Amino acid sequence: MPFPRGLRALDHSDFRRFYAGQVVSLVGNWMQSVAQAWLVLTLTNSPFRLGLINALQFGPVLLLSLFAGALVDRLPKRRLLVTTQVVLAAQALALGLLVGLGHVQYWHVCVLAALLGVVNAFDMPTRQSFIHEMVGKADLGNAVALNSAGFNGARVVGPAVAGLVIAEWGVAPAFLVNGLSFAVVIAALLSLRAKGRPVARPRASMLADALEGVQYAVRTPHVRVILSVLAVVTLTVFNFGVVVPLFARDVLQAGARGFGFLQTALGVGAVGGALVLAARGRERPPLVAIVGSAIGACLALVGLSFVQSFAPAAIVLVVIGFTTITTVASCNTTLQLSAPDALRGRVMSLYTLVFSGGFPIGALILGAVAERWGVRRAMLVAGLVGAASLAALLLASTRGSGEVPASASGSLPD
Repeated sequence: MPFPRGLRALDHSDFRRFYAGQVVSLVGNWMQSVAQAWLVLTLTNSPFRLGLINALQFGPVLLLSLFAGALVDRLPKRRLLVTTQVVLAAQALALGLLVGLGHVQYWHVCVLAALLGVVNAFDMPTRQSFIHEMVGKADLGNAVALNSAGFNGARVVGPAVAGLVIAEWGVAPAFLVNGLSFAVVIAALLSLRAKGRPVARPRASMLADALEGVQYAVRTPHVRVILSVLAVVTLTVFNFGVVVPLFARDVLQAGARGFGFLQTALGVGAVGGALVLAARGRERPPLVAIVGSAIGACLALVGLSFVQSFAPAAIVLVVIGFTTITTVASCNTTLQLSAPDALRGRVMSLYTLVFSGGFPIGALILGAVAERWGVRRAMLVAGLVGAASLAALLLASTRGSGEVPASASGSLPD
């Protein structure tokens, strides 16, 4: 019996198994994210050092994504994903054991965060491009939206559970649960029929392959615009790993439970946004809708900087979660539908580069500003700069060279 229209990607059996494994593991990932932020603040009491951890975690993406995309287009994607999951499990278990045995130091967290970043530089473009091979173009938008819903549904559950676990038993169990959850993902991947084999083509050097992906993005106007929108949102709004723990501790004076529930509020909004996208038709979103959602996220961050109590903060974070996920998922779908099959891994490596690679820059800047002038001013400045940049980008794309005129009022062109 087929699934309802809003869940149609689940009609593909490979995607069902892949999706189920991902949801289980993502709960563990979010538990680790909350535990790591709380651990760093406990060890250092420094917003800047918390920002540095985020920079180390996402920094390798800046260095490796382009070559990772070239590798993804050369190797079977399922095999590559199994390898990344094994390493990610080992990273989480190592951190849990260090904390549990009482030996953890700040530099341990730095090294393991950097390892996580290296693995994710290869894992993220592989995962994104593999979805297309499991569901095809017709159901890709729905699959991306459901993937976002699962990711953010886990954000609802994981942080809330992590807050309770940390308050009761400390951070070590959160890391250990995450490490063990990868067993479910690996079992799901091994059961898939799809192998994600590369498209046959003349072999070039890794550098030439990487440059080919960059040249495609630079020469394709709507791809260039979408990546620019994603870059602005990533740099200004997506530093939740720095903003939320600092806001919970310094503004609301909330403990681990409060921090976990604020992260859950973000997840509730993001799930709502993802479900709206999943229920939508198969057409691509217009550029004005993507940019409008991104501007909404920036303005909500400005609003959060003026909030002083828990309930309004949770409501604003729901709005931020909704607007950011609609922006990012729409960018993801547009890029995947635009990319030729032989270039999809490299195009999604650029998505990874911009989306995750912007984190270390934004996290360091926001962490430094928060340490100097407080988290409120850091959020205010980031939100205003982001909104102004996005408005200027939309104006330039619709009134400039005329390269992207259709995207202002209709779907982005092929």
